[in-house]
Amino acid sequence: MELDHFILMARYNSWATKRLNLILDQVSDEDFYKDQGLFFKSIFGTLNHLLLGEHLLWFSRFSQGHSPQIALNSIIEQDRYVLTQTLLEKSFHWQNYLHELDPARLGGLFHYQTSAGQNISVPFAGTLLHVFNHGTHHRGQITAALTAMGYDCPELDLIYMLRDEQQAVASNS
Repeated sequence: MELDHFILMARYNSWATKRLNLILDQVSDEDFYKDQGLFFKSIFGTLNHLLLGEHLLWFSRFSQGHSPQIALNSIIEQDRYVLTQTLLEKSFHWQNYLHELDPARLGGLFHYQTSAGQNISVPFAGTLLHVFNHGTHHRGQITAALTAMGYDCPELDLIYMLRDEQQAVASNS
């Protein structure tokens, strides 16, 4: 894969997070914190897992070479509004990181330590792809739970972001 593909995925991650946050602002506290049968139980738990996984673990590993030792179900942020805003703000860090990344790194190995302390070496590009796929997976779980509870969810498919971007380009011409 080329670096441009990862930059696209980082843009998509920010776009999808922003769109999801608009709906999450309308969700009752009861529905937000209630066990919905998700892997991390609630929307709240799943969003905390995203904050932990995407930003505290993976971003730290990629940008600083540091692997924090922390449980994947840890609650990082208690306040739901701070949680959703922090996820959005931190999503832009990936875009900045990728714009500075040497494309040659994509062909190499990525070395990190798991949360359990095990040393791992895996393909750099595939691991970076995992980070963005992971976010898509968990946003899908959240939108499924929201839909089941009767909330109207926005389309989060990548094609909708591309259409939005194309429409913005056409409007500015």
